[in-house]
Amino acid sequence: MKKSEYSKIKASGVGYFINSIQTLFVGLLRIWTIPIVLMLSVASGFTTYYGLSNFITPWIALVITVAIQSIIVICSLEIAGMHWQANRIRYFSVVCSLLIALTASVSFSYFKFYEISEQKNLHINRLNKIRTDIKSYVDRVLIIKGEVLKQERADMEKATLDVQQAYFGTHEKIAEGYKKQVGEGPFWKHYNQVYLEKKEQQVQFNHDFSELDKDIQKLQVSLNALDVATNIESAYSEMLENFQNVQLKTNLLSGNIGQSLPEAPLLMTYNQFIADVQPSAAMWSDFSAFAFICASMVDFFTVLLSYRLEFTAPGPLTAEEEELVFECLRQFTEFRINKNDELEMIIEKTEIERARRYSDWSRMFAVGLLLSRGFLRKIDDKTVEFAPNLYPLIAEKMGDKINRLKAESNIARQANDA
Repeated sequence: MKKSEYSKIKASGVGYFINSIQTLFVGLLRIWTIPIVLMLSVASGFTTYYGLSNFITPWIALVITVAIQSIIVICSLEIAGMHWQANRIRYFSVVCSLLIALTASVSFSYFKFYEISEQKNLHINRLNKIRTDIKSYVDRVLIIKGEVLKQERADMEKATLDVQQAYFGTHEKIAEGYKKQVGEGPFWKHYNQVYLEKKEQQVQFNHDFSELDKDIQKLQVSLNALDVATNIESAYSEMLENFQNVQLKTNLLSGNIGQSLPEAPLLMTYNQFIADVQPSAAMWSDFSAFAFICASMVDFFTVLLSYRLEFTAPGPLTAEEEELVFECLRQFTEFRINKNDELEMIIEKTEIERARRYSDWSRMFAVGLLLSRGFLRKIDDKTVEFAPNLYPLIAEKMGDKINRLKAESNIARQANDA
């Protein structure tokens, strides 16, 4: 630190030092806002380009993306620097341009955030669809299996009863002259042959259905393992193989039982199962609030920081500006302490000044300068209040003035004594 600056801090007190640190911090924040705005704009541009490039040629999508992000930043800066009452047509044209650019940016950015946020859900939905299709198919097969086994048991019971009645001669189809004759006659041999065929058929059905049950169990195990497998491709191939075995056994049984079984579902291939999300209008029908909020948030912060970049104080005052401001503020006469415990002053002309046609251009320039730099806060059209960072500056100038008055008084006293 230079000796003159050290002497100035020492003479002005801690207030000047605190004000310098505060204004430096405000200036650094403003400088840091610029790269933040650029990074947000690049991030929003990337997501917008990703969405656009899925619908149009990539290089055209890039040009449109640059235009959209430029419009967002430029319009945000322009809105902060204009007042709608001054030129309403221009103001609303800028606002409309900003809204159109934001709508385009958020709409196409939504696709990227949808892909990120719904990637896991998409995998779960695909897995659930496979499970639902397979379960529906297997359930229909098992229902038919139960009906077939029930019919076979009924047929077996009937064949057993026929054999018994034929042996004891009580079967209803035996002629009257041969009834009540116990023994293994021709009538019994016929029904015994039917019984043996039914029994053999039942054994075969039980064996076939037992094999089908084993394949269904393997299919269910491989389907459950698909969600936790480290090697998805191998697990998916195993699941498809088990499903094909179930389908093959079912088709073979279809011919044996003499009735058609349900048609097997067409499962997606492995590439379809692991495919990324492809942007489409269906994403809006299956609306994701989280993806939309994320897409909106990036552009919101871009607009907000761009607006604040133009609207907030650009930095500290120079030495010449400090002197100008102090002298111009001294020209105001109506001050008071408001409810916020801040010094408040009326900036419009007094009645006397109006009568004298006083030109207050210089002091109003000082007020505008302090408002734009954040040293004053506007209360209404007539009054402003001091910001905390203005007090040390005024105190320093008042201290310098008092010191000069004291020095002049001492010089005059010494001259009188001489």
